[in-house]
Amino acid sequence: MRKIDLNSFQVATSETARDINRRIVLNLLRTRQPLSRADLARHSGLQRSTVSVIVEQLISEQWVNEGAIGHLPRGRRPRFLQINDERAGVVGINVRPAQTTIAIANLNAQFLAQEQMPTASDPRQFVDELTQRAKAFVKAHADVSIEGVGVSLPGRVDCQTQRLTFAPNLGWRDLDLKTPLERATGLPVELENAANACALAEIWFGGNLENSTDLVSVTVSEGIGTGIVIDGQLMRGPTGEAGEFGHVSINEDGPLCKCGNRGCWETYASNSAAIDFYLQATSKARHGKKDYAPNGNQTAAPSPSFEDLLRLSEQGNVQAREAIERMAKYLGVGIAMLSTSIAPRVIIIVGEVTRVWNSIEPIINKVVAERLPNRGVPKIIPANDAAQPRLRGTIALVLQKHFGAPAIA
Repeated sequence: MRKIDLNSFQVATSETARDINRRIVLNLLRTRQPLSRADLARHSGLQRSTVSVIVEQLISEQWVNEGAIGHLPRGRRPRFLQINDERAGVVGINVRPAQTTIAIANLNAQFLAQEQMPTASDPRQFVDELTQRAKAFVKAHADVSIEGVGVSLPGRVDCQTQRLTFAPNLGWRDLDLKTPLERATGLPVELENAANACALAEIWFGGNLENSTDLVSVTVSEGIGTGIVIDGQLMRGPTGEAGEFGHVSINEDGPLCKCGNRGCWETYASNSAAIDFYLQATSKARHGKKDYAPNGNQTAAPSPSFEDLLRLSEQGNVQAREAIERMAKYLGVGIAMLSTSIAPRVIIIVGEVTRVWNSIEPIINKVVAERLPNRGVPKIIPANDAAQPRLRGTIALVLQKHFGAPAIA
């Protein structure tokens, strides 16, 4: 039960009740459309007169369309309602160390268009380039009424200042991305850590977990992030930086992490960690021979991408397979840590590594079971990488402003 803060509270007014009822109607339509006014009254428990007032307001604001007329054996025939997908769109921006994606989606997180740009290593240069691209992108979709911009970042965001406080794998600190983007686009901008965004995507758009109120989203990429949902609420902490399990040390004598600590979970279980292990293994295997090149030429070559590593593993490359299996082992170690400390019902793995889920799932489950002999093991499932959960999370960031429960004491 949430305690009421008597030093900072907001009483429930008639306007609060109307706002809550409006959002209930909007969510029923978004998730169960098409529905008639009578259907909405039955599902919500609201009076039909109240539903009619809300629906007329939503129609006048072009949030809702009236569609086909239903057939009944007697009485007035119902007219079905549905969300107006053409009424509103959301621009989503997913920032990763190598590449940034800009997209526009409708209210059901169906992407209408998207484009990519390189992520400049210099934060000032990146902000300049991103604001220009975002401004042009919004202008190119002037036919869509855009509700706002959601941004997913590989680092922690202060929920009060909406500034990126630290992104270890980018080396950025104290960056204001919100203000320049709002000036460039003329739209409200919401920023969030990538793992939290993925957790929101699962809450809003996850088909199989609609009723799950306790889950952890583990984003596995250049680093590792965790988005934690407890009792249906995203756990942010007082500043929005709670849940940094990727930077919990699992070996104090381990490799140096970009956060400055040693032996962090992500130095063993991230994409970068798997690539590093692969390079070390191939170097030992060569014993002075020429470097292996992913394209098959036996000449010096740059480090492989994680996609290269996955492909090599599936092709039977011994060192690549060992790197992926080692990564799976340490994912299990971290998941056991999460299970012990938070005890979620579900843990969702997000990232390119889920493409070889059949290979890594048994390893993860074995490690977790061994480390939790007297505890219940959570359900561990992969997110659909093709559905772009990070990007879908940016859409949820904006939608929750219209569809989420309003904040009251």
